Amino acid sequence: MKSLFEDLRTEEQRALAETVRRFVSAELRPYLAVSPPDEFPRRLFSRLCAMGLGGIPFPAEYGGGGADYATYALVLEELAVAGGALAGTLSVHGLPQLILSRFGTEEQKRRYLPRLAGGELLGAFALTEPETGSDAAAIATRAAADGDGFLISGNKAWITHSTVADLFVVFARTGEREISAFLVEKTAPGLTPLPPERKMGLRRSPTGGLSLAGVRVPAGALVGRPGDGLGIALAALDSGRITIGALAVGLCRGALDAALGYVRTRKAFGRPLEKNDVVRARLAEMAARTEAAAALVREAARLRDSDRPFSAAAAAAKLIATDTALFVTAEAVQLCGATGVSEDFPAIHLFNDAKIAQIVEGANDVQRMVLARALLT
Repeated sequence: MKSLFEDLRTEEQRALAETVRRFVSAELRPYLAVSPPDEFPRRLFSRLCAMGLGGIPFPAEYGGGGADYATYALVLEELAVAGGALAGTLSVHGLPQLILSRFGTEEQKRRYLPRLAGGELLGAFALTEPETGSDAAAIATRAAADGDGFLISGNKAWITHSTVADLFVVFARTGEREISAFLVEKTAPGLTPLPPERKMGLRRSPTGGLSLAGVRVPAGALVGRPGDGLGIALAALDSGRITIGALAVGLCRGALDAALGYVRTRKAFGRPLEKNDVVRARLAEMAARTEAAAALVREAARLRDSDRPFSAAAAAAKLIATDTALFVTAEAVQLCGATGVSEDFPAIHLFNDAKIAQIVEGANDVQRMVLARALLT
């Protein structure tokens, strides 16, 4: 389902949205129909990068698209109509680019950003640990000074792209009260991806642990200054919440598409379901909530693009959009009855992805904490 407010988009955004819709129809949906459900879509990720979508909001001088964050969110939304995995891949891939663009040295930018934007490298964000999820300041992984570099030791958990990424931004403690960020390539000795988790949704996006057993990195792998790591991570997560909000809106639109297609062809009690007043009311509620969530995501992106404070807006967008996605996808499953719970029908897959969207980039109770802090300070 296209937005009911398409005219709020610029002409360029509408054209780009149509390009992504054609890609989804011609390439993504056929791939999803025949490929194994746990297969990472590397070929399609490479196709997106070849289309110029691998670094949409990042500087053109380093291979990015130079577009605004609102346009980036729009692309993620359109991709997620078919499911969250590829949109999630592009979102997570953007986090190392964001970090390098804002905090990296000139050498780091020139070495990595063009290769990330072009799809030669796939990026990942390695913050979470087995005993540390929402409380990022409590990570235990350590990076000890070692000659002209660092030795990183510890374990990470629930890292998106754990088994397929080429470049990780790893967060490690460099002092009792000091966290720093490091660039670690997949070939670094001592870095071992662990078997991926078996998730209810986003199954094509591998998520798992990393073992770092004395991984040595040069001094040039440090991003920013020692001790900047927590601020870097939180800045990335603020922006990432906008992208997950956009992904959630796409899931809503995909669920509405599935529900509308079903009720237009199904009859019950002697007449089409689309003529049933209860069904129509539920569809209207789904659409209204979807547009409200989309408006919050747009506003958060607008604030970011205007260089204004956007942390609270991003938290609200992520909270409301992902909660809305769970509601809308559940309604789609319910409206479609037995068909809705079939693995051969899209609604249940969208529902599973929506549940995970409530957890990634900061669980929704964390977003409530961010909003409460903004209200009370």
